[in-house]
Amino acid sequence: MSKEFIIGKKNDLNNGEMKKVDAGEHKLLLSRIEDKYYIIAAHCNHYGAPLEDGVLSKDRVVCPWHHAIFNAKTGEALDGPAIDDLPAIQVKENGNELIIDMPNDYEGFKIPKMQTPQPPKHDHVFVIIGGGAAGNLAAQTLRQDGFEGRLILISEEERLPYDRPNLSKEYLSGDAPKEWMTLRSMDFYDKYKIELLMGFRVSNIDTENYQITYKHGTISYHKALIATGGSPIKLNLPGSDLENIMYLRSYSDADKIIDAQKDKKSINIIGASFIAMETADSLTKRGHDVTVIAPDKVPFEKVFGTDIGNLFKDAHEKQGVKFILGRKPKEFIGHTKVNKIVLDNNDSLDTDLVIVGIGVKPNADISGNVRPNDEGSLDVDKYLRITNGVYAAGDIARYKDNRTGEKQRITHWRTAHQQGKIAALNMNGKKIEYKSVPFFWTKQAGLAIKYVGHAENWDDIIYKGNIEEKKFLAYYIKNNKVHAVAGMNADKAIAAIEELIRLDKMPNISHLKTIDILEYFNSVS
Repeated sequence: MSKEFIIGKKNDLNNGEMKKVDAGEHKLLLSRIEDKYYIIAAHCNHYGAPLEDGVLSKDRVVCPWHHAIFNAKTGEALDGPAIDDLPAIQVKENGNELIIDMPNDYEGFKIPKMQTPQPPKHDHVFVIIGGGAAGNLAAQTLRQDGFEGRLILISEEERLPYDRPNLSKEYLSGDAPKEWMTLRSMDFYDKYKIELLMGFRVSNIDTENYQITYKHGTISYHKALIATGGSPIKLNLPGSDLENIMYLRSYSDADKIIDAQKDKKSINIIGASFIAMETADSLTKRGHDVTVIAPDKVPFEKVFGTDIGNLFKDAHEKQGVKFILGRKPKEFIGHTKVNKIVLDNNDSLDTDLVIVGIGVKPNADISGNVRPNDEGSLDVDKYLRITNGVYAAGDIARYKDNRTGEKQRITHWRTAHQQGKIAALNMNGKKIEYKSVPFFWTKQAGLAIKYVGHAENWDDIIYKGNIEEKKFLAYYIKNNKVHAVAGMNADKAIAAIEELIRLDKMPNISHLKTIDILEYFNSVS
């Protein structure tokens, strides 16, 4: 059953434009592409962002918040962090009117069409090692792409795959209930015959004999994906094994911190990483006295530069966070639980709880024929392949960037989605080069910033807008090219810039200060 709605007129949109329209209580997104009209749901199914605030690039809609990408014609989720498609409804033309038949059972999103082999139709065995963003989407993608063999996902964690970025944000602050966190229900994995081996660590990969060893035995495989992510870098100082010195990487880590902070007054954060600073923000919201101790002169200086780093520092200070910068801990003191931190200048301060966020190292220490590189990660080729039949994706994969030729390893949630999908398609017989544009976001102390591209270092930063007014774009320039852009309160522009980088159509740096980037995008896309 359905109900007919007039959703607009043909001359309401020019080619390459989109807008939100209403069909009763439902919000939809109308696009005009090459003189044809298309309808999909109006909101991203990741966190509910209004897609009309993003950009339309040919038939690609880029979400303004976290850069999920959908096909404007079909609703297909082309890029994470969205893992579900959006419904597409056929548009009919009657003279100048645009009409749709709205289904009564419209829900606003749908699980992609996937294979449901019962039993597997051939004897091929694909094994995914790691249950994070890359591993989870790789398993889904294999079934979407028609793989009908046996599919096994092995994870060290005992929980179903979950929304890791939320751990240090809404979940830790108490604003996100547990039901928000799991990406898929057990019914999903059962339905699509994705075997889950949870709570197990793979100890060996024998690529010559195509065997994977874990606690309870050995699995013979045809193709394998290593997506084991990373682990927090641990402190190795006197007293660093005392109770109430914690790290945040996993769901269980977050639960331990939430339990430990209940009766604590003074909390100290070691490090000024994104995880560390998001944690400081979340615990400040819970009413704690929080102090950040870090060797940095300014938080995020190496990623964003001094000016933006100071903007975040000031915002945190206004919320009550204290900073001790240019210092490192030397020793932790306590009987069984930590109660004092001694710094490298011999100053000391009392503490009830210490949380360490000094970085993450890749989990690439699996023995066997797969050898880590000089930084402890795994080198992959342009297809995300390590060796014949074995691929890697996510935090552990180091690859050569197709734009700069530089080797890089990106430890962002969305990148893990992108690589998991491409690796899965290549495992299943495709030959797709990994060319995705990196993107990440952080939200803390009342500020939200988006960052697209990648710049380990830069020669110059060109600012467009005003940092003090918290509305700006910052272009990171190296060798006379834009390598990355950070933006605050400029979501549409950052979405457009991602597409410009992907299409290799970024403007000459001499024009960045004078052009409107959205007008430029519309002229070349």
